[in-house]
Amino acid sequence: MKAVILAAGKGTRMKDLTNEVPKPMLLSHGKPILEHILDGIVAAGVRDIFIVTGHRAEAIENYFGDGSKCQAQLVYGRQMVADGTGKAPEVAREFIGASPFLLTYGDILVPRGNYRRITDRFSEDDFSGVISVTRGEDVRQGGLNFFDEGFCLKRVVEKPTLEQLDKLRQEGWLMPNQPVWYNAGIYIFRPSLFEFTARLQRSPRGEYELTDAVNGLLSAGHKLAGFEIEGQWVDVRDPATLAKLQSPKAPTVN
Repeated sequence: MKAVILAAGKGTRMKDLTNEVPKPMLLSHGKPILEHILDGIVAAGVRDIFIVTGHRAEAIENYFGDGSKCQAQLVYGRQMVADGTGKAPEVAREFIGASPFLLTYGDILVPRGNYRRITDRFSEDDFSGVISVTRGEDVRQGGLNFFDEGFCLKRVVEKPTLEQLDKLRQEGWLMPNQPVWYNAGIYIFRPSLFEFTARLQRSPRGEYELTDAVNGLLSAGHKLAGFEIEGQWVDVRDPATLAKLQSPKAPTVN
């Protein structure tokens, strides 16, 4: 198992906070968000890690170096064109080779035990990947996931509009008193993912979407497991969320 962390974005919703540093280098509980993520991945026994950098890449590369202080082996590659999450993993394709890999965004914080549990879930069957999810989030801001009775993925709808949500209810995809699963931004994939990222077309937002590649895997018959995040899940999406994490009373994600 290897790992890839997507840390190339500028984080425009952070405004002036990311003028000098990329969002994954903003502090939570006294250390960069990215360091919390690395700690969790290493604790799961995954030590070969590729970080996709972009905006202010040198801030990440200079801070973490070769990864020895994190007990990991770090490799870096830069996403030169910020054209979406669907193409970003391709920067690490040569590094990944034939290995399965954990993939996460560089601004997602979860209790570290989840990284071990998601790798355990991957080992339960001959899965092509694992999709992590959480409850209680506004699915209009991310991916809405649907699963079968074995908690294997059936479909993903990226940032559904109110009209799309109404249609999903009419079609029986959304049912009263059933969980609404929000994409939690941590995955495991086999290299077969790249067959589908290579075919991506730009979405209506003008970007290449990772969720479109996931739907491509499903259409081709690949089996993708679901995994529910345990404990607090935080998408450090804006200054208000970051401020809560920096508070001395904030609950730790570790």
